Amino acid sequence: MTDRARLEGTRMPWVSLVLRLALAAVFLFAGVPKLTNFPASRRSVRAYELFSYDVSNLIGTLLPMVEVALGVLLLVGLFTRFSALCAALLLVVFIAGIASAWARGLSIDCGCFSEGGAVSENATKYPLEIARDLVFLVMAGALSLRPRSRFSVDQALWG
Repeated sequence: MTDRARLEGTRMPWVSLVLRLALAAVFLFAGVPKLTNFPASRRSVRAYELFSYDVSNLIGTLLPMVEVALGVLLLVGLFTRFSALCAALLLVVFIAGIASAWARGLSIDCGCFSEGGAVSENATKYPLEIARDLVFLVMAGALSLRPRSRFSVDQALWG
């Protein structure tokens, strides 16, 4: 093994730890407040005008639970590759939803880290929201490729 490969082998678990904890923070920061305010979460999903009222309400109820579950799995490092892949898939859906709202001329706050819903036309931040989620998507993709990280349940269970 070359010195470079050895150095990369010792550095990657630390990089993966940072990615894992950062993504955990993102999903927990997004999901936990919604757990205490389901009406706002449902309103946020309805603002996208993609689903019927009832389906939007179901998604608005389940989404915070999924976000928190992913955040907890990433935080403790359990099923890290699976969790990172689920996070990546969810981020693709978020990006598509924001792009769809933008393309259809809706004026909404994405509701990712807030209560969401309708906003004035000059208050939309679609390019910034998409760029932010693309960064998170790259992080999730990198973590799914290199899921071994320090201080994880995966490491304790499977080495």
